[in-house]
Amino acid sequence: MHMRMIAAWLLLPAAVAFAGVPVTSPGGKVRFTLAVEDGRLSYQVARNGSAVIEPSPLGIVVDGVNLAEGVETGKAAAYRVNTTYPWHGVHSVAADRCNGVRIPIKHLKSGAAYTLEVRAYDDGVAFRFTVPGREGERRTPDEATVFRIPAGSTVWYHDFEGHYEGIHAKRTIEDVKAGDWAAPPLTIRLPGNSGYAAITEGALLRYSGMGLQADGRGGFAARLGHAHPPSYPFRLRYASDVQRMSEPAVVAGAITTPWRIIMSGPDLNTLVNCDIVHNVAPPPGRKLFPKGAKTAWIKPGRAVWRYLDGGETTLAGMKEFSRLAGELGFEYNVIEGFWQKWSEQELKDLVDTSRRYGVGIILWKHSRDLRDAAARRKFFELCSRAGVAGAKIDFFDHEHKDVVELYEACLREAAEFRQVVNFHGANKPSGESRTWPNELTREAIKGMEGRRVPRARHDATLPFTRMLAGHADYTPLLFSERRADTTWAHQVASAAIYTSPLLVYGAHPKTMLENPAAGIIKSIPSVWDETIALPVSEIGEVAAFARRRGDRWFVAVMNGPDARAIDVPLAFLGAGKYHAELIRDDPQRTDAVKVEQGAAARGESLRIELAPGGGFVARFSK
Repeated sequence: MHMRMIAAWLLLPAAVAFAGVPVTSPGGKVRFTLAVEDGRLSYQVARNGSAVIEPSPLGIVVDGVNLAEGVETGKAAAYRVNTTYPWHGVHSVAADRCNGVRIPIKHLKSGAAYTLEVRAYDDGVAFRFTVPGREGERRTPDEATVFRIPAGSTVWYHDFEGHYEGIHAKRTIEDVKAGDWAAPPLTIRLPGNSGYAAITEGALLRYSGMGLQADGRGGFAARLGHAHPPSYPFRLRYASDVQRMSEPAVVAGAITTPWRIIMSGPDLNTLVNCDIVHNVAPPPGRKLFPKGAKTAWIKPGRAVWRYLDGGETTLAGMKEFSRLAGELGFEYNVIEGFWQKWSEQELKDLVDTSRRYGVGIILWKHSRDLRDAAARRKFFELCSRAGVAGAKIDFFDHEHKDVVELYEACLREAAEFRQVVNFHGANKPSGESRTWPNELTREAIKGMEGRRVPRARHDATLPFTRMLAGHADYTPLLFSERRADTTWAHQVASAAIYTSPLLVYGAHPKTMLENPAAGIIKSIPSVWDETIALPVSEIGEVAAFARRRGDRWFVAVMNGPDARAIDVPLAFLGAGKYHAELIRDDPQRTDAVKVEQGAAARGESLRIELAPGGGFVARFSK
């Protein structure tokens, strides 16, 4: 009977009594099950029969009423999605394949009717609520969903003190204290070798962002932006707004929550390649983006940036930076706020000079100066007149609905003037770059700007935690003391591992050109066709990736704090011989590399000796 019910659900169109019937992914690997017990909604998620999320409360609060208590469910309508689309991320084509269902629910006491929508993918699930509303009707939503994590799991998370620029702690779920805050994604290693999972959100639009708060009993409760403790950056820059941002946000008309996402897979490679976050985001509008992410004026690329490693803050100094960027083959030069002292003609002079080197200009701007619609338009009009390529917009520092709406306003206005965008001081990505493909990157990460960082372990953690949500402007690669406990080879590897379609380098361009690894640095792309997180990877210990662009493969490894030797089979290579250029740690010095030339073929294996905080990069070309 149970199997007949599932089979009936998979026939489209379908309308079946839903409670207790699972939504199963297309390949049958992942299952979301809704239950109604004593009139209360709950859910659980399993992969291949093993728990990913234990039975947990599910629901939405509107104007103080939990609409998940005292309910009945109606007939569910099923659907399927099976499509692909161009993408700038860990791969060039994203796959959206899921089984979905919309379940009508009625809150008996108030009579309120709403919908729970669930999608099951082979690498996770997503769900959201939609509460109908009259135009202009103003209501205040809140959260009532918990994610209960199986006993024996290990979790990685950081709090909100630095907003989304934190250092992840590693804890067993039993050691997580009640009240602890986690800024998503929260990464989970499930017990008994049953795989990995991660919790985050997608399609955050006109709504407050989701954080997670531990209950000390294995659960993390969803909490909206107003409830998050204000970060140090927000307290520093917006002290007068702290009280206002602690008030729950009001929504006009229908309430549509962001999608709550639980990625799940047998290994880290599955999480790294998961497309759910951007799959659930609305596709780009054809008017502004006629070819989506491939729209002609949206150009991923590499950038130089003078902030971390020195350089003159003058017009002449930035012309020189653009010249050096051109010598590197890089596409952009990011200019910090000192440009605002220049005349428009001086700005045009820089743009015109840089263009001769094949380099576009990106201008920094404080988000506070763009809150007003007229001010935003004036700024982007200036960018357009001067021929600027894009904007780096900084200091958001909060996840309240008011701030989230500013991101969208900036992206819309930027798109109208054909400007790419890099957000700093930002919250986690939630698929915005699918809806607005002119967003090429955002920070929301403790990158090379951060000091006093246990960088080796931190670097080996980020590809499997923060970066599961999407691109990140880590501003990688420094050869100076800011690299802390990492080697030069580790620094070069970071540029090949961290995904950022606008790949902004931390090092002075002259320093990169003079480094023995310059040939490899010049060749690292900012977008990839294919990514494999290699089996040797272990969160916080070693991040090892194989990545392909065209017919050229890279292997990049960032080691954690302990020396190790690893073997990497080259099974991913195509047929025939490849020329190999390798960058290894110098066993005698952390501020040097060994450059080797050789040949390689599929079926062979690489032996890599890694120093503490060490690294490795290999480029394989036909």
